[in-house]
Amino acid sequence: MDSEKLAYEVEVELLAEHGLTFAREDYATRFMGISYDAFHAAMDREAKARLGRTLPPEIREELALRLRRTMEDRLTEIQGAALTVAAVKLPKAVASSSTRAGLERKLRQVGLWYAFAPHVYSAEDVIQAKPAPDLFLHAAAALGVAPRACLVIEDSVNGVTAARRAGMRVWGFLGGGHVDDGLGARLIAAGAEELMATWPDVSARLLQPAPR
Repeated sequence: MDSEKLAYEVEVELLAEHGLTFAREDYATRFMGISYDAFHAAMDREAKARLGRTLPPEIREELALRLRRTMEDRLTEIQGAALTVAAVKLPKAVASSSTRAGLERKLRQVGLWYAFAPHVYSAEDVIQAKPAPDLFLHAAAALGVAPRACLVIEDSVNGVTAARRAGMRVWGFLGGGHVDDGLGARLIAAGAEELMATWPDVSARLLQPAPR
């Protein structure tokens, strides 16, 4: 789902209203891919360090409301995702830093819920979310697949870091609307072994014949 670009728009707008501004690359590297609770904790630390105060508690509710409205109005599948997912017959899961309810709502909205259910896991399923490995290890255990046999497709530095810490292979994905010119290099630096520009590229790579 092309949700990160929408989350970025909403988050940076609301944070700017409260006096916190960020360079795009710094924001993407540090905060994209982390859980809802971790995000708000990080923003409070930023506000204390830079503004000498914490953010008002009502910002959580306001952000959740703006995000939900934006997602309902504008969220779409990233082109080619559904076809790629349908073509891959191996066990697969979603392991996302979203809330459980939000993740289900978004997957249903773009028609991908039944492509993964019941193997849809959120930050609420583990104590430590990305960049810790817990969420990916939880998903692998639920699938009954050893971590070393798993391949993760990730579009954030925190996600790639989590996959590597879990002992999994990981490809960096550059097909989302949030991608900037330097993201590929940052994903490689975090441990991604390859970069995929589009979902058709992922499909072609996954489905190519094994070497003899």
